[in-house]
Amino acid sequence: MQSKQNGSNFLYLILIAAVIFLLGSYLFNGNNGVDASLNQIAEDARAGRITHIRVRGDHLQVQYAEENGEVRIVTSRKGSETSLVEQLQALGVEEAMLRNIAIDFDEPTDWGTLINVAITLVGMVVVALLFYFFIRQFQGANNQALSFGKSRARMFSGDRPTVTFEDVAGIDESKEELKEVVEFLQEPQKFINLGARIPKGVLLVGAPGTGKTLLAKAVAGEAGVPFFSISGSEFVEMFVGVGASRVRDLFEQAKRHSPCIVFVDEVDAVGRYRGAGLGGSHDEREQTLNQILVEMDGFDTDTNVIIVAATNRPDILDPALLRPGRFDRRITLDQPDIQGREAIFRVHARGKPVASNVELSELAQSTPGFVGADIENVVNEAAILAARRNKRRIEMYDFQEAIERVIAGPERRSRVISEDERRVFAYHEAGHAVLSHYLPKCDPVRKVSIIARGMAGGYTITLPEKDRYIMQRSKMEDEMVSMLGGRAAEELVFSEISTGAADDLRKVTQLARAMVTRYGMSEKLGPLVYGRKEELVFLGKEIGEQRDYSEAMAETIDHEVLRFVMEAYDRARKILTEQRAMLDNVADTLLVRESLSAKEFIAVVEGQSLPPQRRKEPRNPGKESEPVLKPSPAAA
Repeated sequence: MQSKQNGSNFLYLILIAAVIFLLGSYLFNGNNGVDASLNQIAEDARAGRITHIRVRGDHLQVQYAEENGEVRIVTSRKGSETSLVEQLQALGVEEAMLRNIAIDFDEPTDWGTLINVAITLVGMVVVALLFYFFIRQFQGANNQALSFGKSRARMFSGDRPTVTFEDVAGIDESKEELKEVVEFLQEPQKFINLGARIPKGVLLVGAPGTGKTLLAKAVAGEAGVPFFSISGSEFVEMFVGVGASRVRDLFEQAKRHSPCIVFVDEVDAVGRYRGAGLGGSHDEREQTLNQILVEMDGFDTDTNVIIVAATNRPDILDPALLRPGRFDRRITLDQPDIQGREAIFRVHARGKPVASNVELSELAQSTPGFVGADIENVVNEAAILAARRNKRRIEMYDFQEAIERVIAGPERRSRVISEDERRVFAYHEAGHAVLSHYLPKCDPVRKVSIIARGMAGGYTITLPEKDRYIMQRSKMEDEMVSMLGGRAAEELVFSEISTGAADDLRKVTQLARAMVTRYGMSEKLGPLVYGRKEELVFLGKEIGEQRDYSEAMAETIDHEVLRFVMEAYDRARKILTEQRAMLDNVADTLLVRESLSAKEFIAVVEGQSLPPQRRKEPRNPGKESEPVLKPSPAAA
């Protein structure tokens, strides 16, 4: 902003200087009077109105003395080689009159020519300065119109790292792989002496939020070498050849700053299959990819430049990009296990006022399937909730509430629900919870609630006690029964079904179809996979799916999926009928308390009495104290 203001001031100075020069030259020329003929001057001289005449070559500058005391100046030309006196006498001016007029003679010089040349030169300089100024403005940071082909990569020197490997948790194996890259950049001779060749490219592969970009930043912080960062989408423009030019410029900069690291985020933006567009056209994106392939092949063996790229879609990358000699090493960042999640919680809780009652191991157990970005969001939500309640520390309750907000959305206590619908919600969630508790392969119930969250009128949270990497058929069958528990409870209690089970039916149908067509769990169809999922790069998933079986087989698949679902539904109805007393007890308790924790739920299903429900009074703003608790009217 400051440079732009300085440029504007410079432009104004140029314009003012040009105006002053032109005005001064005009005044200096003396051409500031009114033109008059020599006859007119002679007539005025006879009338005695002229007081002074200055002769400059063939130009005259005549000064008049007006009656009111003002001085008037006119200009004229002599028009001949004779003297001025002779010309005036020839026009009738007597010698006596001429004695009253002061006549000066200046040496004749070609001032007009010199001044005209000077004005021309100054004008050219002013035009050149204005042109230079506008070009500089046009090439400014906010207008890259004349620098299309320049790389937009941002370079970090690495002298002051903001992220190091200590800030990355839950992906220890991936860190070790990249530590080797950092060590090569710091001590290349150690590897060269053994004849080792460091990979030219490292591809970070993982689901969104697993820490690919964070890991690349840690490499920059640890290596202490120049680090170039750019997104794949920044290469491509609407103008042909711009992307390839930017790639060339990026690699030239990298070679000049060797050893260094170049990080390309979301490389799939330019690295997709070539010839996959409609019509197989050779578009601008493919030209950019071709230039990347050429540049990565053109690296000298002694050029210590390493390309680190990140993507969550390795399946759509061009095979030429993944071959040895380009991206030699692929590092997969998977979802962290329970120990990794605990370490990530510890990293994000660092420097925050966390209460002593917070158990990070319990939080890690409550967040299966969460990645680093999810855990960071949980910690941030917990801090926001604690600040909203005017706390000075983040407590365990805040973390638990934050986890539920991330999973199901914020509570919607203001939603007005009729008593009949509350009973439907209560029995629906009680059906899920009772079946999850009764079936041995289902995960334990962590919370049951009929308080609306997000788009759901109620929810039942079941979480595994440990991480699971495979699913057995018996586990999947029990999960289907639990999913159908809400609909079965509604039909059993109210002799009617509602739309509340729409999401449950979608999930159970998808699971049953996967068991039949993907996992080979149907005795009738055998251990085969039906249907090929060949997603085309520029087409939708549905268009890309290919059916490789007949219509008769499709009908058989539909029958098997229906059989799996109906068997699960019959089991759900049978179990709930047998456990009707448990179902009624859980539903009635939910209608009173609205939410049940894991311990409270176990107490209810085992027939134990619960202590009176307590609720929190609003805190006084700005005052730190423990919440005041008192029995609710419903429990009393």
